[in-house]
Amino acid sequence: MTKVSLSDHLTYRKIFFATIAPIMMVIFTSIYAMVDGIFLSKFAGDGAFPGANLIFPYIMILGGFGFMFGTGGSALVSKTLGEQNKVKANRYFSLIIYSLLVVGVALSVVGYFTIEPIARLMAKLSRNATASSEAMVDYAIRYGKILSFGLTFYMLQNVFQAFFITAEKPLNGFAFIVGAGVTNIIFDLIFVCFLKMSVEGAAIATIMGWFIGGGLPFIYFLLRKNGLISLGKTNFEGRVLLKTCSNGCSEFFTNISGSIVAICYNAQLLKFIGPDGVSAYSILMYLCFVFMAIYMGYSIGLAPMIGYNYGSQNHEELHNIFKKSMIILGIAGVFMLSLSQIFAGVFANIFSNGNEDLRQLSVHSIRVFSCLFLTCGYSVFGSSFFTALSNGTISAIISIVRSLGFELVSVFLLPLIFGVDGIWAAGPIAELGSLSLTMTFLITKRKKYHY
Repeated sequence: MTKVSLSDHLTYRKIFFATIAPIMMVIFTSIYAMVDGIFLSKFAGDGAFPGANLIFPYIMILGGFGFMFGTGGSALVSKTLGEQNKVKANRYFSLIIYSLLVVGVALSVVGYFTIEPIARLMAKLSRNATASSEAMVDYAIRYGKILSFGLTFYMLQNVFQAFFITAEKPLNGFAFIVGAGVTNIIFDLIFVCFLKMSVEGAAIATIMGWFIGGGLPFIYFLLRKNGLISLGKTNFEGRVLLKTCSNGCSEFFTNISGSIVAICYNAQLLKFIGPDGVSAYSILMYLCFVFMAIYMGYSIGLAPMIGYNYGSQNHEELHNIFKKSMIILGIAGVFMLSLSQIFAGVFANIFSNGNEDLRQLSVHSIRVFSCLFLTCGYSVFGSSFFTALSNGTISAIISIVRSLGFELVSVFLLPLIFGVDGIWAAGPIAELGSLSLTMTFLITKRKKYHY
């Protein structure tokens, strides 16, 4: 496999090799999350599948600090490497990781004690309170409380995904994610299928996967002293942490706002349809996770190169990366939309478990919602692009307005006009507004950053 360094001129071939590992890393993370859903839908009892997916967005909100520290920190560290200051870069890297450990433990405690009220609040939003919805809430509480114990490892997994790219070791990062996924799947099979441990077994299996994906990389960087970056001694520098958080806040808000939007989708679907609506949305989100992973992995893979070239003031290479990315994202959007339309039925069959009503609902939702794949790559890349340029403010505006602005308004307003179809159409409509905002920033800031 072709090795790509931060300072390389990126051809289309090198862009492929620079991004394929992080793309596969994020896709594989999404796939083993889907396997959790398959086991729960088939072996854990009625209500387990929608219950786990009802509470998981809240877990992702808490875990969003990992994305913030990872993207914001990797941009800062890669920029420092571009300034030819490796000692300072390693000091920053160590401070970011150690600080995340403290934050992770604190949020695990917060998560444990807030899971139940959050799940019950969701239940109160439903107009269709039934025995099945009560069972769903019970499963959500049991699943979420156990997951909260592994939250630190989940956050570390998120942060190290970004730093493996900065360390020019994307394949190592992919190997850890594959190990995490295989571990999760194996113990899902043992705990959920064979030992009949229901959502508790699925949660424990997930935590074991998180440990492989987050705990082992911590040991790797602690022992690896000869690499581009490694864990070692550091000093507390509030300025560095503030810069990391401000620069990565867009990814944090993307994660939080995306999770809040998911909670609102679930609330609306509980009102209009009931638990089957949550199940259909869960199936839709699994497809979204896989396809959005391509955009996210692409952005993660190129972010260190963007930060490095920004730090070294290589404007010609910044322009090269930007121009090629605009072309690649357009082609990828057409390809993903086509796939989702053609294989909607095949994908719905995997999770519907013989429920024909759920299958039909899922197929319809996929075909409407998947229209967003045509344009959303530009917003994902645009937010990451400005983060890599150390402009967390613009990146955050794109992320926040995209979800908490356009999509949140759409998911509550459109159903009043179009009913359930308005819920499925909320995503594509919101992405058109997000595309306009992203392109406005990319056009107006091109002279400042010379891309």
